[in-house]
Amino acid sequence: MTISALNPTLPSMLTQRIFSRREMIPPRHDILWRIDRGAVRTYTWSEQGTLIALGYWGKGDIVGHCLSRVNPYQIECLTSVETSLLPVKFWDEALEAMLSHIQQTEELLSIIHRKPVSLRLWQFLNWLSQKFGRQVDSGQLIDITITHQEIAEVINTTRVSVTRMLQQFEQEGILLRHQRQLIIPLVNNDKIKFR
Repeated sequence: MTISALNPTLPSMLTQRIFSRREMIPPRHDILWRIDRGAVRTYTWSEQGTLIALGYWGKGDIVGHCLSRVNPYQIECLTSVETSLLPVKFWDEALEAMLSHIQQTEELLSIIHRKPVSLRLWQFLNWLSQKFGRQVDSGQLIDITITHQEIAEVINTTRVSVTRMLQQFEQEGILLRHQRQLIIPLVNNDKIKFR
Protein backbone atom coordinates (compact mmCIF):
# COMPACT_ATOMS: atom_id res chain seq x y z
CA MET A 1 0.00 0.00 0.00
CA THR A 2 1.41 3.38 -0.96
CA ILE A 3 1.34 6.58 1.04
CA SER A 4 -1.28 8.04 -1.32
CA ALA A 5 -3.46 4.91 -0.92
CA LEU A 6 -3.61 5.52 2.82
CA ASN A 7 -4.62 9.12 2.34
CA PRO A 8 -5.87 10.04 -1.17
CA THR A 9 -5.63 13.78 -0.47
CA LEU A 10 -1.97 13.56 0.56
CA PRO A 11 -0.33 13.99 -2.88
CA SER A 12 -2.06 17.31 -3.52
CA MET A 13 -0.92 18.57 -0.13
CA LEU A 14 2.76 17.72 -0.58
CA THR A 15 5.33 20.05 -2.10
CA GLN A 16 6.82 18.59 -5.27
CA ARG A 17 10.47 19.12 -6.24
CA ILE A 18 12.37 18.11 -9.36
CA PHE A 19 16.10 17.48 -9.34
CA SER A 20 18.54 16.91 -12.21
CA ARG A 21 20.85 13.94 -12.63
CA ARG A 22 23.86 14.22 -10.25
CA GLU A 23 22.16 16.98 -8.25
CA MET A 24 22.16 16.63 -4.45
CA ILE A 25 18.87 16.53 -2.56
CA PRO A 26 19.14 18.62 0.61
CA PRO A 27 19.39 16.36 3.70
CA ARG A 28 16.98 18.18 6.02
CA HIS A 29 16.24 16.84 9.52
CA ASP A 30 12.56 17.82 9.52
CA ILE A 31 11.34 16.11 6.33
CA LEU A 32 11.53 12.90 4.36
CA TRP A 33 11.73 12.82 0.58
CA ARG A 34 9.42 10.42 -1.25
CA ILE A 35 10.81 9.42 -4.66
CA ASP A 36 7.97 9.74 -7.17
CA ARG A 37 10.13 9.14 -10.27
CA GLY A 38 13.79 8.38 -10.83
CA ALA A 39 16.59 6.91 -8.73
CA VAL A 40 18.91 8.20 -6.03
CA ARG A 41 21.71 6.84 -3.91
CA THR A 42 22.53 7.74 -0.35
CA TYR A 43 26.11 7.76 0.84
CA THR A 44 28.64 9.00 3.35
CA TRP A 45 32.44 8.94 3.36
CA SER A 46 35.17 7.87 5.71
CA GLU A 47 37.75 10.06 7.42
CA GLN A 48 40.13 9.15 4.57
CA GLY A 49 37.60 10.41 2.00
CA THR A 50 36.46 6.98 0.80
CA LEU A 51 32.86 7.04 -0.40
CA ILE A 52 30.56 4.57 1.40
CA ALA A 53 27.29 3.75 -0.37
CA LEU A 54 24.33 3.46 2.01
CA GLY A 55 21.61 2.53 -0.46
CA TYR A 56 19.92 2.87 -3.84
CA TRP A 57 16.34 4.09 -3.90
CA GLY A 58 13.62 4.43 -6.53
CA LYS A 59 9.95 5.15 -7.04
CA GLY A 60 7.91 4.82 -3.85
CA ASP A 61 10.95 4.81 -1.56
CA ILE A 62 11.59 7.44 1.07
CA VAL A 63 14.97 8.90 1.96
CA GLY A 64 16.16 11.51 4.38
CA HIS A 65 18.81 12.26 6.95
CA CYS A 66 16.33 11.60 9.76
CA LEU A 67 16.36 7.89 8.73
CA SER A 68 20.08 7.69 9.46
CA ARG A 69 22.53 8.41 12.23
CA VAL A 70 25.37 8.57 9.72
CA ASN A 71 27.09 11.90 9.33
CA PRO A 72 27.89 13.21 6.76
CA TYR A 73 24.88 12.03 4.76
CA GLN A 74 24.26 12.80 1.08
CA ILE A 75 21.44 12.03 -1.35
CA GLU A 76 22.59 12.06 -4.98
CA CYS A 77 20.25 11.85 -7.97
CA LEU A 78 21.31 9.10 -10.40
CA THR A 79 18.65 10.19 -12.90
CA SER A 80 16.37 13.17 -13.08
CA VAL A 81 14.18 12.78 -10.01
CA GLU A 82 10.72 13.95 -8.96
CA THR A 83 10.14 14.03 -5.22
CA SER A 84 7.50 14.98 -2.71
CA LEU A 85 8.47 16.52 0.61
CA LEU A 86 6.95 14.59 3.47
CA PRO A 87 6.84 16.78 6.61
CA VAL A 88 6.85 15.33 10.12
CA LYS A 89 3.06 15.50 10.48
CA PHE A 90 2.70 12.91 7.67
CA TRP A 91 5.39 10.45 8.80
CA ASP A 92 2.82 8.12 10.36
CA GLU A 93 1.36 7.72 6.83
CA ALA A 94 4.79 6.51 5.62
CA LEU A 95 5.19 3.57 7.99
CA GLU A 96 5.14 0.97 5.20
CA ALA A 97 7.73 2.93 3.20
CA MET A 98 9.92 3.22 6.33
CA LEU A 99 9.73 -0.54 6.90
CA SER A 100 10.66 -1.10 3.26
CA HIS A 101 13.64 1.25 3.73
CA ILE A 102 14.87 -0.80 6.70
CA GLN A 103 14.42 -4.10 4.83
CA GLN A 104 16.28 -2.87 1.75
CA THR A 105 19.11 -1.52 3.87
CA GLU A 106 19.50 -4.87 5.60
CA GLU A 107 19.39 -6.73 2.26
CA LEU A 108 22.19 -4.54 0.95
CA LEU A 109 24.16 -4.95 4.17
CA SER A 110 23.94 -8.74 3.90
CA ILE A 111 25.13 -8.58 0.28
CA ILE A 112 28.21 -6.48 0.99
CA HIS A 113 29.44 -8.99 3.56
CA ARG A 114 29.33 -12.00 1.21
CA LYS A 115 32.47 -13.77 0.11
CA PRO A 116 34.00 -14.14 -2.38
CA VAL A 117 33.75 -10.71 -4.01
CA SER A 118 32.38 -12.26 -7.22
CA LEU A 119 29.38 -13.57 -5.25
CA ARG A 120 28.95 -10.13 -3.69
CA LEU A 121 28.93 -8.55 -7.16
CA TRP A 122 26.51 -11.14 -8.54
CA GLN A 123 24.07 -10.68 -5.66
CA PHE A 124 24.29 -6.89 -5.93
CA LEU A 125 23.49 -7.09 -9.66
CA ASN A 126 20.51 -9.32 -8.90
CA TRP A 127 19.37 -6.90 -6.18
CA LEU A 128 19.57 -4.03 -8.70
CA SER A 129 17.66 -6.08 -11.28
CA GLN A 130 14.85 -6.73 -8.77
CA LYS A 131 14.71 -3.09 -7.66
CA PHE A 132 15.31 -1.26 -10.95
CA GLY A 133 14.83 -4.00 -13.53
CA ARG A 134 12.37 -4.64 -16.26
CA GLN A 135 11.69 -7.83 -18.16
CA VAL A 136 13.08 -8.09 -21.69
CA ASP A 137 13.21 -11.09 -24.04
CA SER A 138 16.67 -12.14 -22.88
CA GLY A 139 16.17 -11.66 -19.12
CA GLN A 140 15.93 -8.89 -16.53
CA LEU A 141 17.44 -5.59 -17.72
CA ILE A 142 18.91 -3.35 -14.98
CA ASP A 143 17.22 -0.12 -15.98
CA ILE A 144 19.53 2.26 -14.16
CA THR A 145 22.90 3.55 -15.26
CA ILE A 146 25.54 2.68 -12.70
CA THR A 147 29.26 2.96 -13.29
CA HIS A 148 31.85 0.31 -12.46
CA GLN A 149 33.25 2.74 -9.87
CA GLU A 150 29.83 3.12 -8.21
CA ILE A 151 29.43 -0.65 -8.09
CA ALA A 152 32.92 -0.96 -6.57
CA GLU A 153 31.98 1.58 -3.87
CA VAL A 154 28.94 -0.47 -2.89
CA ILE A 155 30.63 -3.87 -2.75
CA ASN A 156 33.92 -2.59 -1.30
CA THR A 157 36.34 -3.50 -4.06
CA THR A 158 38.19 -1.73 -6.87
CA ARG A 159 36.79 -0.51 -10.18
CA VAL A 160 39.33 -2.70 -12.01
CA SER A 161 38.08 -5.78 -10.13
CA VAL A 162 34.47 -4.97 -11.00
CA THR A 163 35.34 -4.55 -14.68
CA ARG A 164 37.25 -7.86 -14.69
CA MET A 165 34.44 -9.77 -12.94
CA LEU A 166 31.76 -8.29 -15.24
CA GLN A 167 33.79 -9.39 -18.27
CA GLN A 168 34.14 -12.85 -16.72
CA PHE A 169 30.36 -13.02 -16.10
CA GLU A 170 29.78 -12.11 -19.76
CA GLN A 171 32.20 -14.79 -20.96
CA GLU A 172 30.43 -17.37 -18.79
CA GLY A 173 27.06 -16.30 -20.21
CA ILE A 174 25.54 -15.33 -16.84
CA LEU A 175 25.47 -11.64 -17.77
CA LEU A 176 24.54 -9.92 -21.02
CA ARG A 177 25.16 -6.38 -22.16
CA HIS A 178 22.84 -4.24 -24.25
CA GLN A 179 24.68 -1.04 -25.11
CA ARG A 180 25.62 0.33 -21.65
CA GLN A 181 23.00 -1.62 -19.72
CA LEU A 182 23.33 -5.00 -18.05
CA ILE A 183 20.90 -7.91 -18.40
CA ILE A 184 20.62 -10.81 -16.00
CA PRO A 185 19.58 -13.72 -18.26
CA LEU A 186 17.16 -16.37 -17.11
CA VAL A 187 19.69 -18.90 -15.80
CA ASN A 188 19.81 -21.40 -13.00
CA ASN A 189 21.77 -19.58 -10.26
CA ASP A 190 22.54 -22.91 -8.53
CA LYS A 191 24.95 -23.83 -11.30
CA ILE A 192 27.01 -20.65 -11.05
CA LYS A 193 30.40 -21.12 -9.37
CA PHE A 194 32.03 -18.16 -7.61
CA ARG A 195 35.74 -17.93 -6.89
